[in-house]
Amino acid sequence: MDVTSDLFRGVRARGSLFGSSTLSAPWSLHFVDGAPLTLCTVLTGAGWIVPEGHPPERLGAHDTIVVRGPTTFTFVDEPGSTAEPIICGEDCATPEQGGTRHRLGWHDPGEEGGDDSGATTLVVGAYPVRGEISRRLMEALPVVLRVDCGGTGDPVLDHLAAEVARDEPGQQVVLDRLLDWMLVCTLRTWLDRPGGRPPAWWTAQKDPVVGQALRLLHGEPAAPWTVGELARRTGVSRSTLAKRFADLLGEPPLAYLTRWRMTLAADLLVEQGSSTVAHVARAVGYSDPFAFSVAFKRIRGANPSEFRRLAETR
Repeated sequence: MDVTSDLFRGVRARGSLFGSSTLSAPWSLHFVDGAPLTLCTVLTGAGWIVPEGHPPERLGAHDTIVVRGPTTFTFVDEPGSTAEPIICGEDCATPEQGGTRHRLGWHDPGEEGGDDSGATTLVVGAYPVRGEISRRLMEALPVVLRVDCGGTGDPVLDHLAAEVARDEPGQQVVLDRLLDWMLVCTLRTWLDRPGGRPPAWWTAQKDPVVGQALRLLHGEPAAPWTVGELARRTGVSRSTLAKRFADLLGEPPLAYLTRWRMTLAADLLVEQGSSTVAHVARAVGYSDPFAFSVAFKRIRGANPSEFRRLAETR
């Protein structure tokens, strides 16, 4: 398991959170939910994304924008469009609301009486982001990020376009997974962009020593790791590992491990409401619940029971 795969665990497209619209000018779709992450990509044609409080962004075919909530946005044929805005939320289910193509008899391209020449096809995936694990991913992203066509996501969009144009059993599952794939490709491209300033965890993964140490820690977070054992498994001395790890991530390996364990524990405390604190402690590598509680409060600011109560209240 690598860092990025772990951070993506709580980010998944699901059913009604997918939408596809084939539009003829003028149009104005106002997406009001402010989902934690919303991916917008144009399969054919062009239009403009207008995020609240941010300048408009033109999208051509295979261009993609990701908007981080709670910012809302509008998709229009052109800035200042004369179209009456249509309010779109995650429950949109009809063509008039920007909903998924195959619900309630939406017209398909090529269908008798339809003319899609010059139309713009927009695909939107709204992502709920659950838990503390994915918070580090969200914190690394700006409110609006853009990736132009021509990147690694283009083949995914070809598959997406083909799947949107058909109506077969299991289609929604395929579309959801394609959107997940597209989101990963988009964020990879953005994080690797020339002149960018990616987060330390992204850069560190590519270091041959620190990247291997991170894979070990994320693959077996409950193991009784020591710096010596990590150094042995990565093939370097303890001093070399400790220095390179601190240089790239700003903290020693075991301090990083403790923070990661507490992140995992925070999600377990919320997701597994019937689990005892002792059970959660063992799951993240602590045989002593008291030692776990002390570490958890130091990192998270509340003891495990208090954290669980606060999370349930929220």
